[in-house]
Amino acid sequence: MTANLEVRDGVGTILLDRPPMNALDVATQDRLRELAEEATRRDDVRAVVLYGGEKVFAAGADIKEMQAMDHAAMVVRSKALQDSFTAVARVPKPVVAAVTGYALGGGCELALCADFRIAGDNAKLGQPEILLGLIPGAGGTQRLARLIGPSRAKDLIFTGRHVRAEEALAIGLVDRVVPAAEVYEQAHAWAAVLAKGPALALRAAKESIDAGLETDIDTGLTIERNWFAGLFATEDRERGMRSFVEEGPGKAKFL
Repeated sequence: MTANLEVRDGVGTILLDRPPMNALDVATQDRLRELAEEATRRDDVRAVVLYGGEKVFAAGADIKEMQAMDHAAMVVRSKALQDSFTAVARVPKPVVAAVTGYALGGGCELALCADFRIAGDNAKLGQPEILLGLIPGAGGTQRLARLIGPSRAKDLIFTGRHVRAEEALAIGLVDRVVPAAEVYEQAHAWAAVLAKGPALALRAAKESIDAGLETDIDTGLTIERNWFAGLFATEDRERGMRSFVEEGPGKAKFL
């Protein structure tokens, strides 16, 4: 098994397990899609952590495997590759990437699929595909530019250079830098807090933000308005407002 899903305290950890560098071969890509779909379906999973282990997040695609593919093979495979990563990005629950060591190429693209990225102080991130005569193919040209802006994305993609954790934090590629030994526990703790929130409202917030970024402001406001009104039909909304009136803010407990 190249990856698995472990659940604790409402948090499902998608753990990459392909030593030594978690190279993202075809089997691992397909497994990621399966686990993302499983995490989406399971009611006991209310938030997700992406984790590669203590030493490395994912050092990129399996280059030897890709070298054997010709144009015709990659025309077929590239859609499945993107679909696997998109399945992670579209998990309708909070997703936190816990990044240790290398997150390069496909590894960086996988981290980009998360809502938050917590990096160890030993992390190195980058899109080095240009050094192979390629460009990122699992969403890097799109998600990276949306996250850090087109100029910074072009810097990383055109040069293929790696950025250390502090620079990644400065340019917005990661959201927090912590000691490497604490990456997973901090990511899990943050996800566990989110897992206690109102599931439908969190889903609405994520889908409103993500879908709104892909459209014009008026359409985005319509998406927001529809979700906002729809949440008035939920038990979580009743519970949250009742708790606010009776007990004060921030004390509601959601099922």
